[in-house]
Amino acid sequence: MLKFIKKFYSFLTGLFVFVFYLFTLAPSVVEIDTGELATVQAKLGIAHPTGYPLFTLLGHLFYLMPLHLRKIYQLNLLTAVWCSLAVMVFVYTAKLVLDNVKEFVPKKLLIQGKQRTKNKKPSGRVTKVETSKYEIPEIKKYLSAVFGGLILGFSKTFWIQGTSVEVYSLQLFLFNLIILFLLKAYLRKDNPAELKFFNPWMLFALFLALGFSNHMTTIFLIPAAAYLYFEKYKFNKISYQRIGLMFIVFIPTLILFYSYLPIRTVQNPILNWSNPDTLAKILRHVEGNQYHVWLFSSMAAAEKQFLYFINNLPSEYLVNSFICIVGLITSFFTARKFFIFAGILFLFTVSYAINYDIHDIDSYFLLAYIALAFFIVFGIVQILTLLKHAKHPYITSVSLIAVFLILQIYFNFAEVNQSDVFTFEDYTKNILNSCSKNSVLFSYEWDYLVASSYYFQYVENFRPDVTVVDKELLRRSWYYHQLDNNHPKLFSGMRTDVNNFLTAVAPFESNDKFDPNLLEVYYRKILTDLVGTNINNGDFYIAPELFENEMQKGEFTLPSGYTLVPGLFLFKVVKGNNYIPAPDPNFTIRFPKERTDYINFIEQTVGSMLARRALYEMQFDKIDRAKIYTMKIKKDFPNYILPQGLAEVLDK
Repeated sequence: MLKFIKKFYSFLTGLFVFVFYLFTLAPSVVEIDTGELATVQAKLGIAHPTGYPLFTLLGHLFYLMPLHLRKIYQLNLLTAVWCSLAVMVFVYTAKLVLDNVKEFVPKKLLIQGKQRTKNKKPSGRVTKVETSKYEIPEIKKYLSAVFGGLILGFSKTFWIQGTSVEVYSLQLFLFNLIILFLLKAYLRKDNPAELKFFNPWMLFALFLALGFSNHMTTIFLIPAAAYLYFEKYKFNKISYQRIGLMFIVFIPTLILFYSYLPIRTVQNPILNWSNPDTLAKILRHVEGNQYHVWLFSSMAAAEKQFLYFINNLPSEYLVNSFICIVGLITSFFTARKFFIFAGILFLFTVSYAINYDIHDIDSYFLLAYIALAFFIVFGIVQILTLLKHAKHPYITSVSLIAVFLILQIYFNFAEVNQSDVFTFEDYTKNILNSCSKNSVLFSYEWDYLVASSYYFQYVENFRPDVTVVDKELLRRSWYYHQLDNNHPKLFSGMRTDVNNFLTAVAPFESNDKFDPNLLEVYYRKILTDLVGTNINNGDFYIAPELFENEMQKGEFTLPSGYTLVPGLFLFKVVKGNNYIPAPDPNFTIRFPKERTDYINFIEQTVGSMLARRALYEMQFDKIDRAKIYTMKIKKDFPNYILPQGLAEVLDK
């Protein structure tokens, strides 16, 4: 039994984490990009920058497996697999580091240690103390690696990547593989002056390319990798030649996977972000050109993100943060080179990530949390050492660390648990069902509606007759190509407007000189004409965020003679001021036990639309109808505060 555990310790750790992840796995689409990314994997589409070709291809292969599960659950399950594999690789790597602690001690310190031993009086005991400073008993190595992996696997941001479709789950696996093969190459005994093509650094280059084929945060690894490489080989001609050999593996691998973008785009997939059919478009898509406006935008933004990271950090590892501090100190004295390596990983990741001014920044700190987990491994080693004189040293220390781990799992569980989240599915499906046949829905609620509608319409074939148009994406030329492909009649009555806009936006997308005023004029005209040219072919619906923002500011206006009537979830564009009936609110939206800002937004949005509908009914003296909508708010959306004058309706 003991031999079996020693052989499969990393696999068993990953398996334990995977089983636990199953209890928190999302059953459906959740917020932000989940719907889009699931659709891309299912239909082999092209996702938002940087494209994520490796994620797409591997996800599609898993999607095709006959697991007899609902497909969105199956794709969510894959994220749990990736994160569990990441834990498995981390545990194996941590054990590798502890097996080779001496290799991370500067030679000067080892020489000084030997000299101190020689200067001591001959004594077996003294010599043992000096020579065992960098030697760790096997049982300590296994326990430290396993507990370190579990603490990482159940840290908040890491754990939540394993609950729903996201690119960062695969990236965690790749991060750990890259680190593993980097350390294997560093620890391998070879002749620094010898140059061979087939060497461990080629495997490192291969997995580094795979990392970049999934997500550009792989760049966070480069400074730490450079430190280990040049610490071993120094700065010389052969070192640079060896790097050149690595590029022979790295570049073709990268090109191979990113060639998916132009190959697939010419086939007009359902989702075809950027339509990367030219080299310029491919490069802009891969480098995430449209997101540069949020990168290194200001010192104020960086300070805001840094404070967020610092404030959030204690909640990642909770009480195990203490072990991390112990490990930080321990690694400095016992594995100085590894301390520097992990320190560079942490510092570069944080210093780069804080300069990205986006709301969902947490995932960009994942590599920093991995670095801290390595310090935790050293911290566990030290705790096991400090408690060696206890009556039952291993039972005492393991029990203590297990309690810390259980506390972390307990407090993080509620935040990461998505097993009862059906809110975004219900919200999206109810909205689509509220639209009449062959209608147009105009919105830009990407995080709540647009992204998830992709999955339900294109993968589950739920109400594909409704054309969902993202108002913000209409600023991009590729989106017109995608809409033309999926809904060829949408722009049939406004080709001149579209062509004028596409001509005006071309220099903007190429970073050339453009006329912003002219571009905005054409853009606003498209918004208005989109209504005017489609209203006679079917109903046209406006989402509440457009009414509350762009329409109030005058940035979007309806064609002359048209007005809006509030419905259950959307405003309907109508001509004239006659009363327009709406159906009873016989819909259900399931809310999870634990609320997030995204869940609360949906409750407030639906509540406000029902309130508007009730007020609309009152304008036409239909008090009984107003009561129906008001009662729905009181029953299903209790956190929504009824506007003044509407609460009294229930007393009439």
